[in-house]
Amino acid sequence: MKEMYMAYVGSYSYTGSAKGITIYDVDVESGIFKKRCETEIDNSSYLVASQDGKMLYSIADEGVVSYKIHENGSITRLNSANIRGMRGCQLALDPDGRFLFVAGYHDGKATVMNLNPDGSVGSVAAGIYHKGLGSVAERMFRPHVTCVRMTPDKQYVMVADVGVDQVKVYRLSDAKDALILVDTIPCDLESAPRHFIFSSDGKYMYLMYEVKNVIDVYTYETGPKVPKLEKIQTILTTDGDEVSQLTAACALRFSSDEKHVFCSNAGDNSITVYNRDQETGLLDMLCSLPVSGEYPKDVAVFPDGKHVASINHETGSITFFRVDYEKGLLVMCANPVLVDEPNCCELVKVGG
Repeated sequence: MKEMYMAYVGSYSYTGSAKGITIYDVDVESGIFKKRCETEIDNSSYLVASQDGKMLYSIADEGVVSYKIHENGSITRLNSANIRGMRGCQLALDPDGRFLFVAGYHDGKATVMNLNPDGSVGSVAAGIYHKGLGSVAERMFRPHVTCVRMTPDKQYVMVADVGVDQVKVYRLSDAKDALILVDTIPCDLESAPRHFIFSSDGKYMYLMYEVKNVIDVYTYETGPKVPKLEKIQTILTTDGDEVSQLTAACALRFSSDEKHVFCSNAGDNSITVYNRDQETGLLDMLCSLPVSGEYPKDVAVFPDGKHVASINHETGSITFFRVDYEKGLLVMCANPVLVDEPNCCELVKVGG
């Protein structure tokens, strides 16, 4: 039986032309999306799906919203929950599906939400507001949390803060329902650590900087009190020796086999493709090419690893490319799909 995939794209709905989440059928062989329908939700700024493809979670004005994903790819709203803070900007799930992590850009808060057995969102398990001052620059002067994830060993919760140029490491205390700070990774002033991902084997972490426009590669090991992180590489997010001040790294994604990493960049409006050595974790830039759209806020990597979709927020479009790994090229493979102010795309295998 042919595998079936869906794409769920979250958009701001305050303009009135987008309902919130647009659902697409995914043609993997051709590398394109075909619109099926829309679901109403207030300003879906980020989406994440469960590992088994049965649940979808979205940020919304009321906090976070849970959806059940049916075998045919349609979704049914289960519930919404208040995160006791300003609206979030990024979501992540723990490996066991017990918690939903919410990053708060506007109030500098990291929130951990309990998940109920049916996948719906429960109460707030823990939350913490970052404090302190960053560098005196336009918006990098107070805490802005942009990424919250549990480490692969399930021992720690890591939080990236673009405002104070730090990645904080917490332990989630079950007894106290609290996040307890155990370590801090200092970053260069005005570097703005925005987003990080871990390899599935738990050995490597990739930390992307929005302003510095680099990716730092770290080795990761479990420690008795704090994790052991060692930086082994720094590589640019765009091609060339110098990066424009108008360039901002936006999103970081693996291919499904983790042999490649993709990074989208606003400003120069490009997607950069890296070869990834699975043994050493090191990256080698293959190409950095334009996406035919403005502000690629996210990049969706097709399950075959041969196609990508650029989620262009400013131009209200999704553009599609075939990746030619041998020649180091992104080749446009379909006409753009229009969707108003898209923020995020989640590709999900359904029907299994």
